[in-house]
Amino acid sequence: MDDDKRPTGSTTDNRSAGSDEAVDRGFLGTLDPLVITAADGRVVWELESLAFLAGDGSENVPESLWRQSALTARHGLYEVTEGIYQVRGFDLSNMTLVEGDRGVIVIDPLISAETAAAALALYRSHRGERAVTAIIYTHAHVDHFGGVLGVAEPDAGIPVVAPEHFLDNAVSENVYAGTAMFRRGYYYDGHPLARNASGRVGIGLGPGASTGTIGLIVPTLEITKTGQEEVLDGVRIVFQLTPGTESPSEMNLYFPAQRALCMAENATHTLHNLLTLRGAQVRDPRMWSRYLGEAIELFGRRSDVEFASHHWPTWGTDAIVAFLTEQRDVYAYLHDQTVRLMNQGQTGSEIAEDFEMPPSLARKWHTHGYYGSVSHNVKAIYQRYLGWYDGNPAHLWQHPPTAAAARYVEVMGGVAATLEHARRYLDAGDLRFAVELASHAVFADPGDGAARELLATGLERLGFGAENATWRNVFLTGATELRYGVGRTDLSAGGLLSALTVTQLFDTLAIRLVGPRAWNESFAINWVITDTRELYRMELSHGALIHFPVAKPRPADLNVRITHARLAQAVAGASFGGVDMTGDAGVLPRLFALLDAPDPSFAVVTP
Repeated sequence: MDDDKRPTGSTTDNRSAGSDEAVDRGFLGTLDPLVITAADGRVVWELESLAFLAGDGSENVPESLWRQSALTARHGLYEVTEGIYQVRGFDLSNMTLVEGDRGVIVIDPLISAETAAAALALYRSHRGERAVTAIIYTHAHVDHFGGVLGVAEPDAGIPVVAPEHFLDNAVSENVYAGTAMFRRGYYYDGHPLARNASGRVGIGLGPGASTGTIGLIVPTLEITKTGQEEVLDGVRIVFQLTPGTESPSEMNLYFPAQRALCMAENATHTLHNLLTLRGAQVRDPRMWSRYLGEAIELFGRRSDVEFASHHWPTWGTDAIVAFLTEQRDVYAYLHDQTVRLMNQGQTGSEIAEDFEMPPSLARKWHTHGYYGSVSHNVKAIYQRYLGWYDGNPAHLWQHPPTAAAARYVEVMGGVAATLEHARRYLDAGDLRFAVELASHAVFADPGDGAARELLATGLERLGFGAENATWRNVFLTGATELRYGVGRTDLSAGGLLSALTVTQLFDTLAIRLVGPRAWNESFAINWVITDTRELYRMELSHGALIHFPVAKPRPADLNVRITHARLAQAVAGASFGGVDMTGDAGVLPRLFALLDAPDPSFAVVTP
């Protein structure tokens, strides 16, 4: 089979959840046009550019992906059931609103304050000026909490509910590795691509991601066990913790009075990721499957409607149980068969190459890999158990890409000869090997225009043939950057700093320390956080910035007294003007001189 003629799901059972009727059910209204701007006038979200998806398909987009993209581009306010509403299509995720005695509970307030505020305004235009009386974060990904400042003030004094360990995991995924994740996310989101049949058509899970203001209000109420019940604004909610599924910290919600089940992001109308292309901790498909089974047993047969933080609901008890059962079995099958073959000596790539799903599952739209894929999920399972090394000693200590490329190109007789081989494989339809060869040529000589164009052509053809939206975006973004360079990549999680603990704030400095530059430096700082009455000691030792809470101060080069809010400002801006300090005030400038700045535009398809 040619690499640009991948299966597109033509045998899918059209009767499965995801029909136009299910997607449009409960529609009340939307913004027309759907264009949301920041205070400075910059557009942070719009769907007008995806209007072409309402038309016929294209030879550059597999039929199945076109259908999924058209469905996820629908937008507006929808009634899920009496007292529960969703705003869909105003960001990557859905914002759910549950009406209580005095106001409305907001579940998962999108990525950006601007989109969340617009979603709340749309709801109020149909349901009245109800105050936000509580906020629930279902899990620790930014598209489920980042827009919270668009629906509530930081000091609103309302309950903010999240699963245990939420803050640690939100920081890990969005601050510690945030720059690398956002840069890789720029690829899987297809951020620089034109919105047309030759560019971005969505990302499978939703139309895309907004680029507005990200913030966080720290949770005030943690859910620590399955079966925990809380009453928020008169609404009774039963929680199910599902750690290690789609997020390290995640939970499902059941509303007994409404017979409504919220599955967070644990069951959506696509095969999900076990390891996202933007990067993340590898998820556990075995536990994911078991938590889905637990949800069926706890709530499935008591539910009339199931909804999630992406896509559209499923109505009817039998349909809900069938949907959740199929999702459960997908992850169990992926896990068990990968591990079986792993124990027969196959590597991740070998298992993924010929892996087939059961026909009874493959026929369902919602098991298709529009966002995750069987291929990279299988490799993720292998990585979870055995890591990056495949056991072959020839692969233990390989040259990095640029050094390897120089050697491969030399063996093949130079860049021109390498490109001749790449063109031959491209013409034969072996796109994967063609782009591998062309990539070696680019890394050996990044200034060679013919090498860049050949690699771009191969990536573009791979993108046009991919049913998986994120694969498509990655391939096409690579082609775009080879041809036109790196575009604007200024999205960041800087708005989260004020919500971080002292330890987390100091960690953001430690991971920026240039180790070799600090080898011969040493000092100690005592930090007194005056408003929280915390005492920390920081030491620069052997090129590592060490910090820890202490019961009482010890002699140090510098003593600093500062509030938590002022510390967050100082960490962000390296300015300590007006802060109470005693000792050697030159220590802090020395520290900040040893830090580097993350690069949000680092090279991906070139050296």
